[in-house]
Amino acid sequence: MTSQKLTQAQLKKQLGSYSPEDLIAEISELYRRFPEVKNYYQLKLSSQSESEIVNEYKAKIKKEFFPARGMGRGRLSVAKKPISEYKKVCFNPTSLVDLMIYYVEQGVSFTNEYGDIGAAFYDGMESMFDQALKIVQENDLHDIFFPRCRAILKDTRGIGWGFHEGLYAIFVETYNHPES
Repeated sequence: MTSQKLTQAQLKKQLGSYSPEDLIAEISELYRRFPEVKNYYQLKLSSQSESEIVNEYKAKIKKEFFPARGMGRGRLSVAKKPISEYKKVCFNPTSLVDLMIYYVEQGVSFTNEYGDIGAAFYDGMESMFDQALKIVQENDLHDIFFPRCRAILKDTRGIGWGFHEGLYAIFVETYNHPES
């Protein structure tokens, strides 16, 4: 026997039967249990600034590469998770790109700190850089992120696996600006 998935219409009907107090209790429960819901309402309703929320996500990324104690693990799946979470609550493409570029910056610093990683790691970094620069292109954010992208290129010189060359190709495609 298969269970039927709840449709949006069914959810609306069910929620429509709730009293205002029950709706408040339901939303409060979601807020308490799910960080994404909490951050959504933090961004939408509170005086906490978007940059404060972004900094919380940046701290999660940094912790994977450079924890307060011990050596970073550099697991891309763990470091990408804050970006996926932020995308669920994000209203501002500039903040999203900021977070994505920060991820790449941390990955580059991780490589420069601990040595060559491997092709899969670099492919993941290139993919995030590419996604970020597509958003830059779509939203005409070129001037905002140009210096940071250029710094990434500078910091990747000498890293193996064609990493620098891959980032360079993405950069030139977005900025139409040769840079080495």
